[in-house]
Formats: sequence, structure tokens, C-alpha cells
Amino acid sequence: MTDFRHETERLVLRDWREEDWPRFWQLTNTPAVMRWLGDEADEATKAAARERLETYRRKFGHTFWIVERKDDGGHLSGKMLGFCGLKRANVEGTPVFDMPEVGWRLREDAWGKGYAKEAAIASLDLGFGRYGYDEIIALTVEGNAPSWGLMKKLGMQRREEWDYRDDNWPEHLNPTIVYSITAEQWGHRAND
Repeated sequence: MTDFRHETERLVLRDWREEDWPRFWQLTNTPAVMRWLGDEADEATKAAARERLETYRRKFGHTFWIVERKDDGGHLSGKMLGFCGLKRANVEGTPVFDMPEVGWRLREDAWGKGYAKEAAIASLDLGFGRYGYDEIIALTVEGNAPSWGLMKKLGMQRREEWDYRDDNWPEHLNPTIVYSITAEQWGHRAND
């Protein structure tokens, strides 16, 4: 499998390197970033997350990729911003199990600059184009308004019938709420 690399106007989405892992956790394992993700990760949680992301790439050819700002002299130039990409929903017994999922997690000082939207658009383009998916979901919780706000900006539709409880998460992080967009809807959006 060749290394993955995809560029947008300001960003590079790429495969993980060994040296990325400590830096990623340093930048994103903070109270603000992890607020809606079950709080800061301990070593066991970090190791399990790494294994999942590496398994997605091996099994499906994609994962949540590293997102970097291009070295263009701008704010955060040449810096790791976090991750964004595609995986498969992995909570068994839910209505969305094994569906393609777009997701993102960026460092706090990268919020509000359109990076997550730019990376998510690239990921959805890849999901419908390169990977040929018919529909892609996104998951969050009701309290995480910036996350579902971005889902709406991407043209995704709320799918309440697919919401589910996940006993792996505390009560304040339940239920998981679901948004989705089809390839046809994405194509129409691009033409608007």
C-alpha cells in the first residue's frame, strides 16, 4: 500500500509516521479538545486509539489522517493541526455499524479558522470519489454544537432514527447523534 497524501488549498492530509504519535497527543490530549471525547486519554486509551487508526488503514485503505498546515508562512505554517479522515463506525449493534464515517479532531489554537471544514470537504470528496461510498455519516453528541454545526455546513442531514446509546461513554456523552450525506447530495452540493 502506497503512502497516502492529499493536498487542499492550505492543508496536507497524510498517513501517520512513528514520530507523529507523541506530538499528536501533546497537541490534542487537552481538556478543551477532549471535552466531548471522554476526557483526556491515559496511556491505555492512547495505545488503543493508535491500534484502531492503524487497523482502519490496513483494512479499508483509509483512516483519520494527520492534518498539517502547508508551510506557507501563515499562522500555524508547517504545523500538525490534528487529524481528519474516514473510518468505519465500529460500535457493534448500532444502526450505523460499519458505515463509512468522516471525523476530525484539531488542536485548540486551530479552531475557528476553517481548517476542519477544509479537511472534512477533502475527506468527503475522497470518500465518494476514490473510495466509492454511497453514504457517509458523522457522529457527535448534542452538547458539541461546533461539531454538529460543521456537519450541517457540510450539507449533512440529521438522522435521529440512527442515534444510539454507547455504554462505553458516560451519561453526559449519550446518546451519540448521527448526521449523514449521500454521494448524490454531495454532488448536488458541489454544483450549488
